[in-house]
Amino acid sequence: MHKPLIAITMGDPCGVGPEIIVKALEEPSLRERADLLVLGDRLAMERALSVCGSRLTLSLVDAPAQAAEMEPATLPLLPLSNLDLSDMGYGTPSERAGDAVYRYIRRAAELCLTGTVAAMATAPISKESLNRAGHHYHGHTELLAELCRSDDYVMMLAGDILRVALVTIHEALVDVPRLITTEQVLKTIRVTATGVAPLCGREYPRIAVLSLNPHCGEGGLFGVEEERFIRPAINQAQADGLRVEGPFSADTFFYFAVQEPPPWDAVVAMYHDQGLIPLKMRHFDDGINITLGLPIIRTSVDHGTAYNLAGTGTASSASMKAAIHTAARLAGNHGGS
Repeated sequence: MHKPLIAITMGDPCGVGPEIIVKALEEPSLRERADLLVLGDRLAMERALSVCGSRLTLSLVDAPAQAAEMEPATLPLLPLSNLDLSDMGYGTPSERAGDAVYRYIRRAAELCLTGTVAAMATAPISKESLNRAGHHYHGHTELLAELCRSDDYVMMLAGDILRVALVTIHEALVDVPRLITTEQVLKTIRVTATGVAPLCGREYPRIAVLSLNPHCGEGGLFGVEEERFIRPAINQAQADGLRVEGPFSADTFFYFAVQEPPPWDAVVAMYHDQGLIPLKMRHFDDGINITLGLPIIRTSVDHGTAYNLAGTGTASSASMKAAIHTAARLAGNHGGS
């Protein structure tokens, strides 16, 4: 059976990215589903192999296709940087590391866009390092949207019970209300419905939409965004034939949303913490990030660089494994590379 080739970006070498990749690639089930290629730095990956006490052997490749020829006990690496140990001190943001991270992401996106690889899965990055290096993005999502020339993208975090898509992503809380428009909410609903369909196995996923304000605005007493912007977007999505309900008050909604079997296939939240606090409470270890609406498949861990754990070899690789598994599954749905 043809296996898709998945590019895995190493992430910030000053954090746990290299270590969780090593631990994930030790999992035989991943190699059964996909051929895997790491984009990163030789010294960083050698250090991670040592820290984790791994029996994997690092194998450098010149071309992505060579990864498909590797034995399961190898870790195929396409080296894209030549960092020194001084550039990647554990827990210390580094400008050179930030520039290297940008190159890993850019190359992976290019490989996806050309069909050289079927999907990409990303380890965590330091936004501080990225911006110090002159690459001014709030995170992976915004960078990949620019590289793919896509305006209709949505950040969704997902586990086996909850999937939460965001209308606004990395925005200051004071700016969120002005960013809640009917057009933006409707776009998020539509992109989420399309992106979630292959994950839940439904042509028309069941989508719940949250309110912005407490008690859905309490008839305008606590805010008017629900009636002016959110409800019209829901009405239009329903008129388009989508299975959408809401708005629901966020304070009580998630108690019902985490019941099994899950009553919803996805939840549309208005801002970052509204949706991701409950998501991470339920899926702290196994949750992943999926960027919807791009012309490529991109998954990621749903956690940060965990500087406090870097170099210990103790960081959980559960989210990294789940991200790779999901990338392979989605790539399989698209027929591979």
